[in-house]
Amino acid sequence: MTVVSGRTEGLQEPRAPYAGGLESLDREVELASLPVEGRIPSWLRGTLLRNGPARFEVGERGYNHWFDGLAMLHAFSLSGGEVGYRNRFVRSGSYREAEAKGRISRAEFGTDPCFGLFGRVMATFRPPVTDNANINVVRLAEGFAAMTETPLPIRFDPRTLETLGVVNYDDALKGTITTAHPHRDPETGDLYSYLTDFSLTSRYHLYRLAAGSRRRERIASMEVQRPAYMHSFAMTARDLVLAEFPLVVNPVRLLTSGEPFIRNYRWEPGRGTRFQVFDRVSGEHRGTWRGPALFAFHHINAFVDEEGAVVMDLAGYDDPRIIDFLYLESLRRGEPDFPRPTTWRIRLDPGGDGVERRVLSEQNIELPRVNESRVGRPYRYAWGTANRVRGHFTDALVKIDVTTGEASSWYREGCFPGEPVFVPRPQEKTAQGEAPAMDGGAAGSQQDAEDDGVLLSVVLDARASTSFLLVLDAATLSEEARATVPHALPLGFHGAFYGS
Repeated sequence: MTVVSGRTEGLQEPRAPYAGGLESLDREVELASLPVEGRIPSWLRGTLLRNGPARFEVGERGYNHWFDGLAMLHAFSLSGGEVGYRNRFVRSGSYREAEAKGRISRAEFGTDPCFGLFGRVMATFRPPVTDNANINVVRLAEGFAAMTETPLPIRFDPRTLETLGVVNYDDALKGTITTAHPHRDPETGDLYSYLTDFSLTSRYHLYRLAAGSRRRERIASMEVQRPAYMHSFAMTARDLVLAEFPLVVNPVRLLTSGEPFIRNYRWEPGRGTRFQVFDRVSGEHRGTWRGPALFAFHHINAFVDEEGAVVMDLAGYDDPRIIDFLYLESLRRGEPDFPRPTTWRIRLDPGGDGVERRVLSEQNIELPRVNESRVGRPYRYAWGTANRVRGHFTDALVKIDVTTGEASSWYREGCFPGEPVFVPRPQEKTAQGEAPAMDGGAAGSQQDAEDDGVLLSVVLDARASTSFLLVLDAATLSEEARATVPHALPLGFHGAFYGS
């Protein structure tokens, strides 16, 4: 047998139908116009930016985990019913070193670069931090940035996708890891996030980044002996909430074990889940609420209810086994027992430390998105991907009415969609020149309904070995259009739409 591109040839191994979305894409292209089926709404003008891994091997060695592949940006430009496309690797330090050395040179989420003895000793004291920003894209400071879970966002030109370098913050806040899912206040445009600073006594730092600024303002800090792995967090109009799932790490182990980052964490369900709630303005620690053990990558949304309780919706799992199922070997093979998330609602008792957990909908959901005007506020609709066929990990798009639990879906045989991004229809001006307030009315019943707009998702067509940009009516999930790229795009993570 010979090894090619990190995979084995000469031996027929079972392959999941979506495995073509887990192969490297080395081509960078610029296509002025993609073939379009259906009709792109005339009001839809702007760019959908997507991020995700696109190279899964360097030299003769492959990365281990889906989260590890070298980052590539994708841009779909929409105007006048036409769609253009371009893609480009993020020229991070991790990418440039891999290109120069012909091997994996920095540790990633689930891959260790296999230093020699001397190299491992030196790395213990000067660990090379990855800046492989392959998770998300955000509008940050004066421009746009690709993000991962290390606090090294990479600036890029949203038109050309050219890499412009690491964002240099104008402050002294320190941290080892962060989240690629900061929250933006829909009224002020300010960004909220947190850092975990590993040390003998580690700390969580929560901060605010004012719109257009590079100076992070620390809101609160909290000491922690064994930090939890938290991919995202919750924000209401009043609070910031860290959900400390019982997947925790001894920071010393991160420096001495020689194992990839996530392999150092230990599942300790006896700890339960600790919800740390902070006032968004003063930084006051409102308290710690202790609930049942669970794990989640993604919060859906959060808000304060009429009784003053913090309510959080998330795509949750009973344990963190999902991380193991996302190793590339497992994903490419396909696993009949692939875990499905549960759509949970968590309510923190305002009068004590009690935690109520209930199933919000029987429909599973991942990579969830909401109307961004509703972030941190009461809302009605969530959209995301779902597991429909046993053994698949993303084969449908779904919409959930969180007030009733009812759900609808879009599914096509052989198609595997990515995260759906909601784009609201531009609101007409009133006689006074103001746009009407959004009232969350019945689906499609009013122009100012919460779901009045479209969903944009990049879909792998496994049968044709291509991918397409899908445009759905967000209210009904009926297909409006698709624009096909002449090759398959790797399955990615997150993105955003920016109007022209």
